[in-house]
Amino acid sequence: MRRAPKVIVTDEDRQTLQRWARGRSAPVRLMQRAKILLLAAEGQENKAIAAAVGVTRQLVGRWRSRYVAHGLAGVEKDAPGRGRKATARDAIAARIIEWTTQRKPQSATHWSTRTLAQELGTTRSMVNRVWRANNLKPHLYRTFKLSNDPKFIEKAVDVVGLYLNPPEHAVVLSCDEKSQIQALDRTQPGLPIKKGRCGTMTHDYKRNGTTTLFAALELAEGRLIGTCMQRHRHQEWLKFLKLIDAQTLPDVELHLIADNYHTHKHPKVQRWLAKHPRFHMHFIPTSSSWLNLVERWFREITDKRIRRGAFRSVRQLIEAIMDYVKHHNENPRTFIWTAKIEHILAKIARARTVLNNVQSI
Repeated sequence: MRRAPKVIVTDEDRQTLQRWARGRSAPVRLMQRAKILLLAAEGQENKAIAAAVGVTRQLVGRWRSRYVAHGLAGVEKDAPGRGRKATARDAIAARIIEWTTQRKPQSATHWSTRTLAQELGTTRSMVNRVWRANNLKPHLYRTFKLSNDPKFIEKAVDVVGLYLNPPEHAVVLSCDEKSQIQALDRTQPGLPIKKGRCGTMTHDYKRNGTTTLFAALELAEGRLIGTCMQRHRHQEWLKFLKLIDAQTLPDVELHLIADNYHTHKHPKVQRWLAKHPRFHMHFIPTSSSWLNLVERWFREITDKRIRRGAFRSVRQLIEAIMDYVKHHNENPRTFIWTAKIEHILAKIARARTVLNNVQSI
């Protein structure tokens, strides 16, 4: 008598099959195949498996043999050449791709499935299938900015060098201001998180003033020196430099990474720095905030403490910010820079080539 091949499932494959069998995110076809293989691994015969899953014995035998021969890779995807050929899509796909990437509608900035289908005399579902098959998403966009700083390479090499090879017996600090932080109070209390529902907050708010956070992230250990001030002129920047001077060891050289905001280069600031030679300023290229690691920390405090907060006054906002700084310093965590300057410059060169080609069209 002909017997079905024995199915032996590894622990790793079993976890994958059990996940597919639950069917929460896997297609129905994968859910069926997973159930077939799990039952086969228990030693059940094809007839019993077919009755339990609700399929034919031939189908059970096919996926049983496929798994024995090819493993999960042979089960996850159908054999090539099966199914009806997409003749209708093939006939119009090239036009859909061309119009999506090379042309724009007369009265809009980008196509929708409806407008492009109407223009080409096809259906919305056809346009959607072609977009999905070619990973086209005209409704999405990302912002970018290439620095035009004539000293970009010189400044980038200097800053990345501090990240990857900091000087001995010195402290490297990434500094910046997060200005215009608004003390926003919601007009109604939000609903708490519960099963099946995320937390909520009203879309409207009441403005209660602003503050500016001055922060210096010590890159070796991640400790943060921070304070809030009402404005962000050169006077406030000088106060912050004096705070850094007071909160660091007096016999240690300080290397400060900052952006090109004009207050950082004010004549009074330059005179103060000349009297404090242990301060060494390193300016990132213009339009290159991604080179300043304290910006990464600003994103964290925005996501975790500010954006969803409700503050009835500037004082309450400042208390929340400084409380976050205090908790950060109790268990500081730094950010590790890994990108080498050669890779950065190569990526910038590729981006500039593409931008120049677009501008020349």
